[in-house]
Amino acid sequence: MNLTPTSKRVHIAFFGRCNSGKSSLINALTGQEVAIVSSVAGTTTDPVSKPIELPGVGATILIDTPGLDDNTILGEQRKAQTLKTLNKTDIAVVLFNDIDTSVEEALIEQLKAREISIIGVISKCEEWQDISSFSSKIAETFNIQPIALSASTGKGLNLLLTQLATLSHQEPRLITEGLCNSGDMVVLVMPQDAQAPKGRLIKPQVEVIRELLDRGCNTLCTTPEGLKASLNTLNAPPQLIITDSQVFASVNTVVEDMGNNTPITSFSILFARYKGDINTFIEGAKKLQTLSPSSRILIAEACSHIPQNEDIGRVKLPRMLRNRIGEGLHIDIVGGNDFPTDLSQYDLVIHCGACMFNRRHVMSRVAQAKAQNVAITNYGIALATLTGIIEKVVY
Repeated sequence: MNLTPTSKRVHIAFFGRCNSGKSSLINALTGQEVAIVSSVAGTTTDPVSKPIELPGVGATILIDTPGLDDNTILGEQRKAQTLKTLNKTDIAVVLFNDIDTSVEEALIEQLKAREISIIGVISKCEEWQDISSFSSKIAETFNIQPIALSASTGKGLNLLLTQLATLSHQEPRLITEGLCNSGDMVVLVMPQDAQAPKGRLIKPQVEVIRELLDRGCNTLCTTPEGLKASLNTLNAPPQLIITDSQVFASVNTVVEDMGNNTPITSFSILFARYKGDINTFIEGAKKLQTLSPSSRILIAEACSHIPQNEDIGRVKLPRMLRNRIGEGLHIDIVGGNDFPTDLSQYDLVIHCGACMFNRRHVMSRVAQAKAQNVAITNYGIALATLTGIIEKVVY
């Protein structure tokens, strides 16, 4: 369970007023003191995430959020952090504990607009005198049939787990869907340069290799320098070559020189279609053809890390863009959760493969860009476009 990547866990966030019982509910669900419980309003000051295995649900991330009605000095900032949580929320558990539901109404409007699954909970149900009429009010107002729940007695917990299990069980997506079949030979080209972590493979490579093995494919791992020799060991051309985006051009040259028609893609492109909207990314890359030296580009990375020499997102990609478009090109770079709310100043957003994000998080950024009429694409697609081989790449 602990080895399940965060990006593959179901993200379940708990929302409600201060002291509505969010932290107590999370502790009751997990059987652990995961969240600090206090009668003092504003105890939960920032969204707090806990990876855990829930019965019937599987590997999850439970997110405890600050109160929606936090009126302390930092209350507005805390509310803003709570709303940012929506970007990665797969299932929202909304706690009601006040007959006035106006505070929850604004949240539920946003949840429905983002098509996030909602479970309503009447918390601390043991304290209510007329819970049936309150339940009817919630059902009529929000079209949500709430669960009467008590974290202290355990009433309603099993029903909540059942609803969570039902909403979380979806057909699993495949990273390599439609590109290969059981028994196919797939060659993976993975540079082992200064960016490659010593003694291990990067997350996208590990996930792709594991999926290919699970699908019954044969895998051959090599470096760009060893690609030609590796291909020569095969009795027939492989059915697919997956490469690091930054060596697209050299890999394509080797394949063409050998008279090989094997389709080529990249780890970044695979994750672009797995996590995001591949058609939007392909369309967004066309913006590269019309940019000028006065244009502005935002490069967004899902992970926040200390840049290495020749870092792809912070060094190589900006250098290629300036060589192609002009030295005056303005490029901003953000990492992790630092993604501007206002994208209108940019002509193009170029996002990494987002192996650290769940699909909901990536799609929230795609939706944000589209809503502001800003083109958005992906590292791999941008690199294939810049190197002139986008028409030869499969996605």
